[in-house]
Amino acid sequence: MASVSLRGVQKAYGSNPPVIRDVDLEIGESEFCVFLGPSGCGKSTLLRMIAGLEDLSDGDLLIGGRVVNDLPAAERGVAMVFQSYALFPHMSVYENMSFGLKLAKKSKAEIDARVREAARVLQLDALLERKPRELSGGQRQRVAIGRAIVREPGVFLFDEPLSNLDATLRGQTRIEIARLHKQYASASVVYVTHDQTEAMTLADKIVLLNAGADTARHGSIAQVGAPLELYHRPASRFVAGFIGSPRMNFLAATVSAIDAQGVTATLVQTGEAVRVAVDGNGLQENEPVTVGVRPEHLELSAGDAPDAGGTLTRTVTLTEHLGEHSYVHLEQPDSGVLIAKVPGNVRIDRGQPVSFVARPDVCHLFTADDFSVKPLAAVAHTV
Repeated sequence: MASVSLRGVQKAYGSNPPVIRDVDLEIGESEFCVFLGPSGCGKSTLLRMIAGLEDLSDGDLLIGGRVVNDLPAAERGVAMVFQSYALFPHMSVYENMSFGLKLAKKSKAEIDARVREAARVLQLDALLERKPRELSGGQRQRVAIGRAIVREPGVFLFDEPLSNLDATLRGQTRIEIARLHKQYASASVVYVTHDQTEAMTLADKIVLLNAGADTARHGSIAQVGAPLELYHRPASRFVAGFIGSPRMNFLAATVSAIDAQGVTATLVQTGEAVRVAVDGNGLQENEPVTVGVRPEHLELSAGDAPDAGGTLTRTVTLTEHLGEHSYVHLEQPDSGVLIAKVPGNVRIDRGQPVSFVARPDVCHLFTADDFSVKPLAAVAHTV
């Protein structure tokens, strides 16, 4: 087993702005850490730096407590699984899985024992003599994972390993990877993906990387934490908008009142008042803010029930029926869309005016620079 430490790590190509900026990160022994973010944020570059396939421009990288900045990839004690499988087409499954061990000059008996044990775990026993062209996409990916397992590394590195699989195989293989991590709990895992479902279901820790036109933040860490921590307590509007599907609804507002129970914000487009249970210290009345509320936290109004937060009344433009639940698209005055999640047995027709309640304890508030306002301790979500 091995921990991974990144201290002030940066990566730049030539005189261009850094693609990885000031990354300080600790990945513990046996931890499953997911690098998450949109395309171009630098997550694969960061993984390749850990693997030894990219040089650091600045900072230090430690694996198992030793600095490995100048150590070649083969000597770092890591094994990498690529998106493209990277199998030798002329070799059998057995030969592909054993190739690295042969290069390491392991004995035939040890090679055979490791390969057959990995094949048993991955349910590849009956496929050891087949060539990659005779395998399905999911089977090829399992062979690539098996090739990494037999090396018994301290750290497993996965670079978007499920991207080439269809939806059903992605789900199956994701479960297999989670099961393998439990079985090989002595190894740490660093896993790159842009798919938040993979991140939320697999990770002990998510590292969400910034991306976008703001070069001062691009390639830096937006937030690190457990999956539910990022979901319930996003540090910024970027995090809140990236985690969750459909994404969080954002409503432009201004601060109209601040008290011990939170902040009242008045929506710019409609004048509706929304209560948010956050610490208003540091905010000023009339200050521009953004109210955030997730689709599943908009509740159908009971009509005569007391309004404890804020009631939003909108016209339905579209309803997506998914069986267990439906997504209701609501017209916004600024030509945007507000989305609410309702039970699948609720009938809501297009053109119908509907009212939803947003409770103070599930709403978020973001300042003009897009950072999250701290929730009141009494109502902070438990994660």
